[in-house]
Amino acid sequence: MAEHNHTGKQGEEMAAQFLRIKGYEIIALNKRFGRAEVDIIARIGLETVFVEVKTRSSEVYGYPEESVNNKKISLLAKAAEAFALENPSVSDIRFDLISIVLGANEPEITHIEDAFFPDGEWF
Repeated sequence: MAEHNHTGKQGEEMAAQFLRIKGYEIIALNKRFGRAEVDIIARIGLETVFVEVKTRSSEVYGYPEESVNNKKISLLAKAAEAFALENPSVSDIRFDLISIVLGANEPEITHIEDAFFPDGEWF
């Protein structure tokens, strides 16, 4: 496995554990809907949360969340729509972003709730 793939997988596992500790129920990891892949689908209360996880080994090239573009947001929105069609009980949907910088010491985890709208607009 390439180093960047290993870093991404490590970040997704850390993010899932982070969400579990915060009381989220993990529904799916790395769920594919056509060309779109959702890193984590979780539930908290009545909300279904689609989580994009971005991990970097350092901040040398910027913060991980800076790499989420409108194309990725559009794919996440399509995935959420497909998931909702498969699961008619889903009503409240939210898009979160978890940014992880592994660094030399403790990982820095930032959870941005309601990070963006499905039309590509950031909050």
